[in-house]
Amino acid sequence: MTPSAFLGLRTVIYYVPDVVKARDWYAQALGIKPYYDTPYYVGFNVGGFELGLHPKEGTPSGLGGGVAYWGVDDIVGCWQQLIALGATSISEARDVGEGIMVATVADPFGNHIGLIKNSSFPNTA
Repeated sequence: MTPSAFLGLRTVIYYVPDVVKARDWYAQALGIKPYYDTPYYVGFNVGGFELGLHPKEGTPSGLGGGVAYWGVDDIVGCWQQLIALGATSISEARDVGEGIMVATVADPFGNHIGLIKNSSFPNTA
């Protein structure tokens, strides 16, 4: 069997209308400061993966295709924290089979954030 050309999730970029407001919201939501912070791009290192914030520049915010799911240990607690910070519920935590839990919120800028608890992928944080 030929190995996949895809090496795994590296970066998720969310397009936002106000990169400063988005930076501040994500810094609070993630509990970390960005490692890269400019007017044209803000990058956070989230457990070895990058969450990037990019000024909108004509690219629609929100659901435009796929949703990236970020691994969490406490899916309900994380979902509640994001809602308390101003995110909007898309779907509450639910079991999608074999104990895998998923939930989705929309950040204040319209981007969908997926949360997943999946014991098949050990916590690496």
